Amino acid sequence: MTLRTRVALAAAVAIALALMLLVIVVPKLFAHELRGSLDDGLVRRAADVAQLNASTPAELTQPGALEGRLTGGSLYVQVIDRDGRIVTRSSALGGRVIQPDAAVRSALDDRRAAFADGALGPEALRIYAAPLGELGRGQASGGAVIVAATTADIDRTVEHTRTLVLLCALAAGALAAALATLLTRRALRPLGRLSSGARAIERSGDASERLPLPATHDEVGQLAETLNAMLASLERAREAEHRFVGDASHELRTPLTALRGNAAYVARHGADPVVMADIEADAARLGALLDDLLALAREDAAAPARGEPVDLVELARVAAAADQDAEVVVARPGTVHGERPALERALGNLVRNARRHGPAGGRITITVDGTAISVEDEGPGPAEPGRVFERFWRGRNARGEGSGLGLAIVRAIAERHGGYVTVDGSAFTLAIKELSSSARTTPSR
Repeated sequence: MTLRTRVALAAAVAIALALMLLVIVVPKLFAHELRGSLDDGLVRRAADVAQLNASTPAELTQPGALEGRLTGGSLYVQVIDRDGRIVTRSSALGGRVIQPDAAVRSALDDRRAAFADGALGPEALRIYAAPLGELGRGQASGGAVIVAATTADIDRTVEHTRTLVLLCALAAGALAAALATLLTRRALRPLGRLSSGARAIERSGDASERLPLPATHDEVGQLAETLNAMLASLERAREAEHRFVGDASHELRTPLTALRGNAAYVARHGADPVVMADIEADAARLGALLDDLLALAREDAAAPARGEPVDLVELARVAAAADQDAEVVVARPGTVHGERPALERALGNLVRNARRHGPAGGRITITVDGTAISVEDEGPGPAEPGRVFERFWRGRNARGEGSGLGLAIVRAIAERHGGYVTVDGSAFTLAIKELSSSARTTPSR
């Protein structure tokens, strides 16, 4: 089933269950209230009879004494003595007699009032029996008063109420199901448009296209904005990939062209020391370029670094050993958690970059400050610091035959280790996340 159908069906089932509960509970509560009111009426009538028996017992047996105010016209009243014989009864009973039951025996024997359900012929009754006082000389002294009322009206009212509630529930359920279906359709319509737009983009393969934004700013609108942001990110990544492929092709073409020309010269004129040196230099340049490309590709595809504790002071000293004019300054020692070969490569690239672009014979200073390590030469720094970490970018005054990938590799390594690299003048700073306390105490495997 579609999501729209499932949501509408779930709403309809929930509404149906709620209405079924309503149909069952409401009549029961209504019947309970009506029976409670009836019981209160029986108790009040019994109290009136008991009061009459206590004050003027002689009048209790007079004709009509139990009519009118005492019975309310719809109650049956029967007074019995302590032996269970009828002393008097209301005219509403006619020739009928309320038969003694558990409530009557409780009133006579245990002197406790009690309720019971009984019958008077085909008529269902609610019966209340209460003991009468034993003081006085009346015939009913020590007996009991029995007050009863038919429950037919209550049953009929409850049945009518149940029918009415059921009809109303069915109507409300049908209306609620229709509204749920309508609202679900309207709520999911933007999702349908998003799905259609996504299919169109999938068919065209054009990441520059965007999904339609709904008019609302609810969760669906946020989803559309998030997906469009993802498409924009994919578009930028594709453009960067195209630029990377184009730049890599250009950089690879230069040494390959030189190699082919020198090889053709050797084939025609034989080996020449100068030409062989050029071939060796071009091969070395091509090998270095391929090595940088592979390193950058590995950094792009690698998972976040999960290495070992690396002492930055030791790392700085190893990097300084490769350059006779480099010195190490320790402001604060620091240890980070990462892949030592990758961090060695990043720091080595920074040192080689400083040597290539700094003044000839100038000093290179490697400073360790906690979890940050800086490399600074004595030159003025790059003219365009905002572009130094771009792939294949080389400044106008760059010396040597670098590939323009060294600093891009440094940035990729830093980001994979959860850090960053910055430039300030001629100082390049590589910052890595600090080693956690748990990692410090756990030996590397």
